[in-house]
Amino acid sequence: MKISFKKWVFLSVCSIFIPFFSCTARIDGALAANGSADITVNISLGQRITSLIRSFSEAGGMQAERIIDSASIAKSMTGSPGISSAIFRNTSASAVEGRIVISRVSEFLSGGDFIIFEQKNSGGRCVINLNRENVPAILGSLSPDITDYLTAILAPIAIGDEMTKTEYLDLVASFYNRTVSDEIASSKIRASIEFPANVTAVKGGTSSGRRAVFEISVLDLLVLETPLVYEVIW
Repeated sequence: MKISFKKWVFLSVCSIFIPFFSCTARIDGALAANGSADITVNISLGQRITSLIRSFSEAGGMQAERIIDSASIAKSMTGSPGISSAIFRNTSASAVEGRIVISRVSEFLSGGDFIIFEQKNSGGRCVINLNRENVPAILGSLSPDITDYLTAILAPIAIGDEMTKTEYLDLVASFYNRTVSDEIASSKIRASIEFPANVTAVKGGTSSGRRAVFEISVLDLLVLETPLVYEVIW
């Protein structure tokens, strides 16, 4: 794994503060029978990582008024495949909330085999498939800031290395400490999606009525040692 000198300095500074890093993410939305969707997203970084990134930016001669830039996220996503509009706003310097209107969920961000959507008279299904081949394309449709954050925690999906979950956690523990690797191992992202009709089967989550809820392991997502497949049938 090659890391530039500038990135190595950034990571070294991060190692002092990153044990206090915290991030929460929640996704809520509704998927229509025509394949369109309306999604809200909330992302928030912890106080210490906010101070760290601001200090690092100022040391490099830049003013970091916003640690997460809502305008940058909206700009990078607007015009991406399958997206009608993306509107984000900062609720603080290190937190954003936004709404994404999707015209065709099967083309969302990277297209290809990322999302499969089928709707028939008798019902339908939606499959989300995340693997080492399509995730880099997905990241390319998002703000560069997100890739920088993932690089800071040495995420294989961001730095391009293939590792097992154990190898990745050992790498993080050796560069930072075991507390950080334990935190990553226990972190989750919550996604709650409403479907066109009552859910009859779900893979990788739970359901109630028309809504399916997924608790996504951040560790599984960062490493993708095996593909992550989520399926809903209604």
